[in-house]
Amino acid sequence: MKKNFKKINLEKPIANAKINGFFILITGIIQLLSIAVIFGLGAILTGTGVIEEEWWQASSIPYIILMILSSIIIGIGFSALASKLLLAPYKSLVNAMIKVSRGDYSVRLSFGKNKTLNEVENGFNTMAQEISKTEMLRVDFVNNFSHEFKTPIASIKGLLELLKREDLPKEKRQEYIEIIEEETTRLLEMSSKVLQLSKIENESEIKRLVRYNLSEQIRNSIVMLEKKWEKKQLSLNLDFDEVEIKADEEMLTHVWINILDNAIKFARDGSELYVKIIESDSLIQVSITNEGEEIKREDEEKIFSKFYQAESAHKSEGNGIGLSIVKHIVMLHNGEISAKSENKRTTFTVKLPK
Repeated sequence: MKKNFKKINLEKPIANAKINGFFILITGIIQLLSIAVIFGLGAILTGTGVIEEEWWQASSIPYIILMILSSIIIGIGFSALASKLLLAPYKSLVNAMIKVSRGDYSVRLSFGKNKTLNEVENGFNTMAQEISKTEMLRVDFVNNFSHEFKTPIASIKGLLELLKREDLPKEKRQEYIEIIEEETTRLLEMSSKVLQLSKIENESEIKRLVRYNLSEQIRNSIVMLEKKWEKKQLSLNLDFDEVEIKADEEMLTHVWINILDNAIKFARDGSELYVKIIESDSLIQVSITNEGEEIKREDEEKIFSKFYQAESAHKSEGNGIGLSIVKHIVMLHNGEISAKSENKRTTFTVKLPK
């Protein structure tokens, strides 16, 4: 669902009728209090005999003018001081927003011990921090993804140049054609995942809920990846009965394909791949485990972030998109996903409502 946001020009002062009215009221009250203080002081001085009543009667008009001017000057001073103190946090917030809009995500707010403003402070600082993290991941992704596209394209171009040679042996020609096919498939997969991510991120709710056989769906996903797990000589350990779920069947297919593909990709050759389903009254839990290199503990949550790749050594095998797609789909189904890596095993666990 596309959301429309009203564009705000942060370069211009932000007008707020309520805030303006509040300060006009405060200024008026200060002016009235200033006049009352000045006239009260004059009455006290007259009553105590410091100023004689005859002088007051003879000089009443100049005195009144002097009193009014003094009260205005004092009122303006108090108003300026009050507005400066009260508007300071507001101006700090606006200035910080302008800096963020210009790309400075390091800016942070600090309002001291004011509990009300601390909520604004915490909210803004968290926002700036998250935007900074997303921007860093985006830059890394652009660099890595550009490299991922450039490498197979360069490889294909070089192999095509070799295929033009008339003296190229038949075996080599076939080998080069197979490599070109693999690199082309890799490019198509990357393009497809980028489009999937864009499409799924624009979804705000599930619209195609149907009840179907989840066990059969996972078995079909395993069959679709048969060439990959056979190539690595993996043994399958399937532990589940027939389980039904009410969900978006097409979306969940992406979940199982991505997790299984990831598990196969980083599994040790000749190891075992485990798939287990546990069903309770209201919940279905699917666990997919491979044997191989562990994910670092600090990366177990990060791997689901968009554009993130946990191991630099694996960057040639992935693009940091698949698990982000998985997490978004699971969240749309009001479910949870987590990864746990220990004892040379990595388990991805998906919990979904029935």
